[in-house]
Amino acid sequence: MALSHPVLRVAGLISGTSIDGIDVAVTELRSAGEELTLIPLGHLELPYPGPLRADLLAALPPGPCSAEQLTKLDTRVGQAFAEAARTGIDRLAGGRADLIASLGQTVFHWVENGHAEGTLQLGQPAWIAERTGLPVVADLRARDVAAGGHGAPLASTLDALWLRGLAAETGGPAAALNIGGIANLTVVPPDGAVLAYDTGPGNALLDLAAARVTEGARHSDLDGALAARGTVREDLLRRLLADPYYAAPPPKSTGKEHFHAAHLDAATAGLPPVDGPDLLATLTELTAVTVAGECERHGVRTVLASGGGVRNPALIRALARRVAVRPSDELGLPAEAKEAYLAAVLGWLTWHGLPANMPTATGANGHRLLGSITPGAGVLSLPPPSRTAISRLRVANTPDTR
Repeated sequence: MALSHPVLRVAGLISGTSIDGIDVAVTELRSAGEELTLIPLGHLELPYPGPLRADLLAALPPGPCSAEQLTKLDTRVGQAFAEAARTGIDRLAGGRADLIASLGQTVFHWVENGHAEGTLQLGQPAWIAERTGLPVVADLRARDVAAGGHGAPLASTLDALWLRGLAAETGGPAAALNIGGIANLTVVPPDGAVLAYDTGPGNALLDLAAARVTEGARHSDLDGALAARGTVREDLLRRLLADPYYAAPPPKSTGKEHFHAAHLDAATAGLPPVDGPDLLATLTELTAVTVAGECERHGVRTVLASGGGVRNPALIRALARRVAVRPSDELGLPAEAKEAYLAAVLGWLTWHGLPANMPTATGANGHRLLGSITPGAGVLSLPPPSRTAISRLRVANTPDTR
């Protein structure tokens, strides 16, 4: 008889590199043998309060950030995550959960010469534990980095479990794409090692350009409207594609410390003026070309997409000209909340004493337990460590599949 764990209700939290808001997803997770079943209870996105988003964006490279600013941001983000967790649990789960897992807000990802040296996520978990009374698993990337990995993309863990059956069924590689501020791709072969890495900018440069073009009236190209009015500037696209990051072999990771305002300024310097719609059209093409090129390199013909970029019709059209794109919803995971469900799965694995990284994807020296646990209001009581590794994930979306 397969060993199993009791059902655990977990809230997953994350704010992506676009800093659009805090995603909350609540799920029930249970295991039987090597299979983990995920039952989504719902998800929501909550905006950052007041000027917090603007302050976070101002603190990102190449902007300066003092120890005082960083301390205040860590506290304010932690408090915002705490309120988001409480709201999500109340609205989505009748006020009851067992555990919270937070991927926090990434503000810096330190990579030198292709090696990750450190990574920083804000959102002090003590505030979350204090507000909800629940234990919190957080700081989920640092251990993988300490073990020689990139600490990203951790989506590779969920994707490997989720898509392994599809890869076996089709006899070809299954792939998942998340388009946040940075785009990352996971390739799951029918047999062999899972590969995952950041392909380059997803929405990072698009959001920056949209804010510039609209003089701050928008922080994204809503519905791809600006890009749809423009024409791709091939001279600018060639310059952007010449960035060494794209040719670097995986494992690799990147962030807004690389793809930021100065990067865009350097690419446009000396070129004939680029108007707003053409700039957005070119940056949309950049994301599509770099993602599709990596899909082609691995023989991927269909990719399951998630993240904020899925809401951009211009970007999806540009991708669809090169590779078949399906929303992750078709396999049960909502495109707008997949990363929050990822946080929940990572938290479940840590809570049960199971490694939660994918060394072939992140480049770590081996499997590692991830994160730190902040106790809740009661006595911290962990279950006995699991002796059975999880090898597949089943998403059960309807009552009769639970």
